[in-house]
Amino acid sequence: MSSELPEYYFRVRENGAFVFRVDTSNRQRRIEMDQIASLNIRNGEIKPHGQRELSDEDIRVIREWMEARREILAERDIDDIHRAVDHLNLTAHWAQTRATDEQLEHVTDDLLLAMHDLRTVLVRKKADRLTKRP
Repeated sequence: MSSELPEYYFRVRENGAFVFRVDTSNRQRRIEMDQIASLNIRNGEIKPHGQRELSDEDIRVIREWMEARREILAERDIDDIHRAVDHLNLTAHWAQTRATDEQLEHVTDDLLLAMHDLRTVLVRKKADRLTKRP
């Protein structure tokens, strides 16, 4: 752990974060975290906590964190999709080599419907992209 703490702490929640100012300048050298805002990643909203007014520096740091967080979440989305492709390949191998008739009976309809739905969306999106090209 580094000896110097950051000035701000972001407690991640589903749609954003709570923002705290970190303070260790008290006499006991205890870490105090004072909530200064909450934020919503999806719509970019920043709400000051209570009657607090955020400084320009607070807003700048929060906006920088939001942009970095959006990039992390976008990277995770793509990674999840690549993992899904891997799982589809592993599922095909499992179905071909190890699955029992009972196991296949249990999952086949759900898999076929999910794959049909995915294929329909992908084909439609691909067609949309192709028709938009100059």
